[in-house]
Amino acid sequence: MDYFIVLARTALFYILIIIIYRLMGKREVGQLGIVDLIVSILIAELAAISIDNRDESIFLSVLPILLLVGIQVLISFVSLKSSKIREVFDGKPSVIINRGRVNFKEMVKQRYNLDDLLTQLRQEHIRSIESVDFAILETSGKLSIFKKDRTIQGDYPLPLILDGEIEYDTLRQLGKNKEWLLKLLKRDHLSLNEIFYGFYREKKLFVIKQKDLIND
Repeated sequence: MDYFIVLARTALFYILIIIIYRLMGKREVGQLGIVDLIVSILIAELAAISIDNRDESIFLSVLPILLLVGIQVLISFVSLKSSKIREVFDGKPSVIINRGRVNFKEMVKQRYNLDDLLTQLRQEHIRSIESVDFAILETSGKLSIFKKDRTIQGDYPLPLILDGEIEYDTLRQLGKNKEWLLKLLKRDHLSLNEIFYGFYREKKLFVIKQKDLIND
């Protein structure tokens, strides 16, 4: 009888967890944010406890799992609407190498040491830092690398505007200020709240407007 209970609970949680991850959205394991990772660990622990404790009601584990999923879905929805909330839970990408120069201040801030940098460069078959133009530490911990290319001039187009909000870190990297950006927008007859995504490249501001998005 005990074997049957264990097998039944295992099968039930297997199906339940598949449904849960479908609800949480499609993301690769390596791209899980902090909230996703915490929820995944807690769900695994609750499932394991329920399978092991055969005498307790299975609903004592199912209810906390459903609560965690509800919290995760709510946070995901709110983060989708607010870049500030998204930054709190997921963080922001960090420029580790900017135009061939290592940003040690940002590395210290992210507790990302030189060995980490060199290891990830080797994983991308890059022999030296000198061959890298830009390297961006993503919120998932992955390092996005852009090699030096003489045919491409200018800065890597980091976002200046996201969801109608100014990215001040990017402005600082460009050596610009809010007034400069607002002047560009005024010149092109644009306002912040109508821009979904905007970046600056080769002395031009490129934008995707909110109205251009497909919402169907």
